[in-house]
Amino acid sequence: MLKMTDYFKNKVLIKRPYLKIEWIEYVLESPVMKEIQEEENRIRFWAYINEIDKYIRVVTLEDGITVHNAFPDRDFTKGELK
Repeated sequence: MLKMTDYFKNKVLIKRPYLKIEWIEYVLESPVMKEIQEEENRIRFWAYINEIDKYIRVVTLEDGITVHNAFPDRDFTKGELK
């Protein structure tokens, strides 16, 4: 079962009803890139979702498990991969 903050559950999923939990799980399990946001103690994960032909960014708390935010990242490109 996906761990999520109240913000994600009560705001993000309502604002972005097209997001699928299986997409979020996929991004966390198979990211093409991962970045630590030291200033906010959060971790960003990116993965490509074929179904929507876009990269999704998932932001977790510092534990790397609890989802805080998720959205299609239109500014992310494969060229950013490190």
